[in-house]
Amino acid sequence: MRDFQIPDKYRSSVISEIKTERKKNDPKGKDYSPSILNFGKIRFHIARHFGFCFGVENAIEIAYKAINENSGKRIFLLSEMIHNPTVNTELSLLGVKFIQNTSGGNIVDWTELNSDDIVIIPAFGTTIEIENKLNAIGINPYHYNTTCPFVEKVWNKSDELGKKGFTVIIHGKVNHEETRATFSHSTVNAPSVIIRDLNEAKLLVDIIIGNIPQNDFYTLFKGKYSANFDVKKDFEKIGIVNQTTMLASETEEISALFKDAFASKFGENELFSHFANTRDTLCYATNNNQNATVELMKSDVDLAIVVGGYNSSNTSHIVELLEEKFKTYFIADETKLISNKIISHFNINERSENTTENYLPEKEVINIAITSGASCPDATVDKVIKTIVAFFE
Repeated sequence: MRDFQIPDKYRSSVISEIKTERKKNDPKGKDYSPSILNFGKIRFHIARHFGFCFGVENAIEIAYKAINENSGKRIFLLSEMIHNPTVNTELSLLGVKFIQNTSGGNIVDWTELNSDDIVIIPAFGTTIEIENKLNAIGINPYHYNTTCPFVEKVWNKSDELGKKGFTVIIHGKVNHEETRATFSHSTVNAPSVIIRDLNEAKLLVDIIIGNIPQNDFYTLFKGKYSANFDVKKDFEKIGIVNQTTMLASETEEISALFKDAFASKFGENELFSHFANTRDTLCYATNNNQNATVELMKSDVDLAIVVGGYNSSNTSHIVELLEEKFKTYFIADETKLISNKIISHFNINERSENTTENYLPEKEVINIAITSGASCPDATVDKVIKTIVAFFE
């Protein structure tokens, strides 16, 4: 794995030491047990894998390269570089402007751009339609393209499936930048459908095997299928891909559901003529982070803290997992730790920030599970740890 040139302000002192030590003792990263950081009164149980992944570090390196190479030019990002407020704010302070918000709404009109402008494609990638817009303006969309290689791997698999006559089913959030990009690329060669979760997968299986009238598909999945989709013939052959930040375990569960349904419909001998094995598209970083979170859940702790951007999909899934076992607080950074009595945190179900009092229990030793999303700098986790420790002698 290559080392990326990213600003030192995103690096850490505490976390870097821990990760270096773990990597030395477990170079393949297969020991998912947490590290224990003991400050006496406070004991942190730190997930084995978390923080910047390959795709995020690659994106940040390219973004700062674009800034350094284009002094005096206007520099734009299509949308947020990654879903982390610290990184996006710091890019804004360096003069980078955002063309769109995370939902695809324009902040800067396309007519305001010209061929001298620099446009950075974010880590999520972008749609073919936007690539064409930039080319028409005279801006090369691939010069500073930070699309994650694992997202591109999903696109390549979708392209391969389409050329073999398969329909692509995308496990993702329909309004997420990455899913919009994947859908745009997959529809070039394949009929495509987006499903949000296992419940929608079960609904789609019922349509395919005939438990629900086929024509109900167009209503139940409105806005989630490609143009000219033919429900009568486009579900003869399918392959599952995912938005790389979704729960890998859920993607595998969805894939198993369709595999069983197609085995029943076409028979085991004909299964792989109708169902494609796409497990190789699952993102290693998402997988590792989620496996480390599951292992973290075995710890005997009083609470869990997850650090990251509130609109970060992979971080939200980590919160969902930890909430199954612990009282979990999702915070953007150390400023949300108001005191040792009050914390401001995000509720992923209500989509709102709440304040909780007495979040740290009155105990001789407080055990805290801590992790972060793939787009959160280790330096931010450092600050969270140091802030909590500073509350006590």
